[in-house]
Amino acid sequence: MAEAATAAVQSPPAGAQAVQRALGLLHCFHDNGPDLSASDLARRMDLSVSTAHRLARTLVSAGFLEQDEQTARYRLGPAVAELGQLTFHQRGLHLAAPELNRLAERTNATADLAIRSGSHAVILVGGSVRPDTGLGLRRPLHSTALGKVLLAWPRPGECALSTLGPLSSFTDRTITEPALLDEELGKVRALGYAVNDGESAAGVRTVAVPVLDVTGQARFALAVRSTPAHLTDDRLAWFLGHARACADALAVLLLPPDQRA
Repeated sequence: MAEAATAAVQSPPAGAQAVQRALGLLHCFHDNGPDLSASDLARRMDLSVSTAHRLARTLVSAGFLEQDEQTARYRLGPAVAELGQLTFHQRGLHLAAPELNRLAERTNATADLAIRSGSHAVILVGGSVRPDTGLGLRRPLHSTALGKVLLAWPRPGECALSTLGPLSSFTDRTITEPALLDEELGKVRALGYAVNDGESAAGVRTVAVPVLDVTGQARFALAVRSTPAHLTDDRLAWFLGHARACADALAVLLLPPDQRA
């Protein structure tokens, strides 16, 4: 009987696979590329074309996907946009834009606010959000200042470094060894900020700080991005002062009083 009870606990709930597949199918559109066919979805999901088509049609009926009548290809639907707008406002992120704009003006640099999504930092508000789509960049955690901050002060349930998979190299400065990344994160925690010095792209320098909650976890990461000629070593403290003042203001705007550090 104990074995049966254990099996019942470990077995996934009915319909879990279908839900996971449907969510995975929606994630196929993360790169904001062209519309996808059923064959494209099947290849990305490692499913049969018929299964991918059936899942896609179910999501179309619920408004999460749209299908072009002429090409039969799929794109994200209005239900996704509606939920995105709801969560944007529920998080209070519409209040963050003016603060980030002021930070950008004061520093003459790009200011961004991001959260963690799997192995990426997703920019939600700031200068890296495209005005035509409202979408921000998705950047690998290990090669960005935003990502290092989110890794250094993780939230409960967020995956460890070992689950990030191979650490891709983008320049000769990218940290690709897990042990070296772990050492770097220790420095980030000790200093209270992270730097990306040409690790994601040549000619880019970024400093990032956390927006911490009362438990010491990073709810958001805030970054100021420019060039090495503008964001110099002797001006780093000045940039950090402005970034931290903005992070303090965002904590008041975005976190409930009982959750603020």
